[in-house]
Amino acid sequence: MEDVRQLYEGRDRYQIVDVREPFEWEAGHIEGALHIPLGDLLAGREADRLDRSLPVVAVCRVGNRSELARVMLEARGFQAENLAGGMEAWDAAGLPYSTADGAPGRVA
Repeated sequence: MEDVRQLYEGRDRYQIVDVREPFEWEAGHIEGALHIPLGDLLAGREADRLDRSLPVVAVCRVGNRSELARVMLEARGFQAENLAGGMEAWDAAGLPYSTADGAPGRVA
């Protein structure tokens, strides 16, 4: 997926999976995203958390780890996309973040 605004505006139609490390997630993430670190996803720990009937968009900081996640998810039968540019593209577009404590988010 190339257009972060398209994802933002249609985020209710996707399962957004953030594959970054916990410290990155805690710094700021897309509201409504699921946090499944890449290592957990590679180990198959996403199966009970994702709905195979909905498309998945994988997200990381710049798009490298999430591309690996996309490949793995597709191999497991999910319709999956990679968010090109990742959270850096999200930030550059001025889109909002969520944090557990309500503080302003940032890309870590």
